[in-house]
Amino acid sequence: MTRRARLRGFLACACLLGLNPVAALAQAPAVAADRARIVWRMPTEYPASTMPGEGLATFAHLAAERSGGRLAVAPSFDAAAGLRSGAMIDAVAAGTVEAADAFTGPLAAVDPVFALSSLPFLATSIEEAKALAAIARPAYARVLAAHGQRLLYVTPWAPSGIWSRRALTDTADLKGLRIRTYDATSTALFAAAGAQAVNLSQADAIPQVKAGAVDAMLSSGDGGVGRRLWEQLPHFTAVQYAMPISIAVVSIRAYEALPEALRQAVDAAAAETEARQWAAIRTRLDENFSRMRQNGVVIGDPPAPAITALLAKAGEAAVAAWEAKTGPEGARILAAYRGR
Repeated sequence: MTRRARLRGFLACACLLGLNPVAALAQAPAVAADRARIVWRMPTEYPASTMPGEGLATFAHLAAERSGGRLAVAPSFDAAAGLRSGAMIDAVAAGTVEAADAFTGPLAAVDPVFALSSLPFLATSIEEAKALAAIARPAYARVLAAHGQRLLYVTPWAPSGIWSRRALTDTADLKGLRIRTYDATSTALFAAAGAQAVNLSQADAIPQVKAGAVDAMLSSGDGGVGRRLWEQLPHFTAVQYAMPISIAVVSIRAYEALPEALRQAVDAAAAETEARQWAAIRTRLDENFSRMRQNGVVIGDPPAPAITALLAKAGEAAVAAWEAKTGPEGARILAAYRGR
């Protein structure tokens, strides 16, 4: 059917419904534009108030703005879509969603290279984390491409610490501590330190904490503030364990289905979002600590030297194990990072 024929049919329907044909004609372009709009579903397991949540909202806004409303990113937060970070790559590959935000720790099950940013005591400052992410970006892109996906942007987390029911003042406090960890590396490390470590997504850990089955969580101040962890875990030990990242990805099929102008809009929105995230993290730690103190959290900063020494020693073994698992590519990344 020609465009003219479709328009005649539209006006005929308007007359049959008793509508003003002139008014109906004025709305016709809007109807057509709405039908032409492309929608990407994009979940994260984290609350909207966390760094990943803010990044997702920023990207959705910028994508709509830069595409003139032709691309709508429909975000969902706090695991509302039923997806945890470890399942995001498979969900995008299966077409369950077009895009997603995922914490990289659990993605080590997809490829060990994703464990890099959460390796203990490797990158604990903003400058170090940003340098490590830049060096590893081609490796992340390679793995994602093998799964039919494209890296959109990176979100840094504030440094990971330990939220707990009671203060951690010595290594003896780690013995038998029932602690939620966020990847295989941290699980092995805290188990080596004598804790009863269990690897859980943040969304799955909260019910365990509330039920009393978990007494501590390895998490950033940002993640803890977003989940109001102080209600159950009023102590935070700032061990500066790692400054990990989340990544936002999109299906290559969905991306390449866009016209060139919209692909450029997506790329620009992603770049602007990442720049915003690295800028925002610079004040985030102080903001988190301020809100934590306002809510009665006792912050151990700096932590007990014995705890730091124990975890750091175990961390050296974890980095070596990651390098052995990732082979030449991992060795190149570490060499470039250490030699920068």
